[in-house]
Amino acid sequence: MNMSVLTLQEYEFEKQFNGNEAIQWMQENWKKSFLFSALYAAFIFGGRHVMNKRAKFELRKPLVLWSLTLAVFSIFGAVRTGAYMVYILMTKGLKQSVCDQSFYNGPVSKFWAYAFVLSKAPELGDTIFIILRKQKLIFLHWYHHITVLLYSWYSYKDMVAGGGWFMTMNYSVHAVMYSYYALRAAGFRVSRKFAMFITLSQITQMLMGCVVNYLVFKWMQHDQCHSHFQNIFWSSLMYLSYLVLFCHFFFEAYIGKMRKTMKAE
Repeated sequence: MNMSVLTLQEYEFEKQFNGNEAIQWMQENWKKSFLFSALYAAFIFGGRHVMNKRAKFELRKPLVLWSLTLAVFSIFGAVRTGAYMVYILMTKGLKQSVCDQSFYNGPVSKFWAYAFVLSKAPELGDTIFIILRKQKLIFLHWYHHITVLLYSWYSYKDMVAGGGWFMTMNYSVHAVMYSYYALRAAGFRVSRKFAMFITLSQITQMLMGCVVNYLVFKWMQHDQCHSHFQNIFWSSLMYLSYLVLFCHFFFEAYIGKMRKTMKAE
């Protein structure tokens, strides 16, 4: 038990953070996520049109800095939210870890929950590098960015059940993913198996998201989980679409290429 208490020691900035003010701000401003998404979509189509007539930008150093910053942020987020989730699982069990609303305004996690939802807006910047460097922009990339931003802001304001799992899983996957991007951008040779591992982690995350949604829906019927049908519907649709798209990407990027290589040999 002492170890659990140790993992939940708060830093001063986590203690000082006012989670209730953050939730109130999001309740008043969450619809701005639609404006950010519209501007993002306009930039994608406008930026690609402009870059068609221009030479690509290198941007190696800014990309290293960008990816490294997001990697460090995600690592800290994964460690802090992970510690909180392990504490809840060990002391109160699975149901409480899914249904507990204190993730949004409780010790340690309240700061990282708000940081998580806010970070979905600047994370749109990933796409700026793809467009300016004239790299291939796939549907999964921009669809994922827009829908995560919209759903995160929409859900945070209502403090819906399941958020602790969703955020902790996303922080953890992003910690590995952005570390990989930073290494690649810095010119390090990284095994292809590492990229495969990241995509498999994302697929696992989407499967877990579907399971959490099912549990929230099940326990919501007995008034043990705070959520509403509309949220579960959109969340389930989002996670199922991600699952299909990431599985398709995995087979296209890895299995398909492996088969072509084997045929060529």
